[in-house]
Amino acid sequence: MAKIKITQVRSQINRPKKQKLTLEALGLTKNQKTVEHEDTPQVMGMVNKVAHLVNVEKA
Repeated sequence: MAKIKITQVRSQINRPKKQKLTLEALGLTKNQKTVEHEDTPQVMGMVNKVAHLVNVEKA
């Protein structure tokens, strides 16, 4: 399965609780942190919910 790199580029301060929990579930705890995940529909759904806070690249 393909991998994707997800980088948090905007702060989670003043964001709704669901968005903060989604970032935490993705493993993003700090600004500019990068994590690598499988390209599954579940992960892409989470990324779409916080797309304005993250950058996504194919790995």
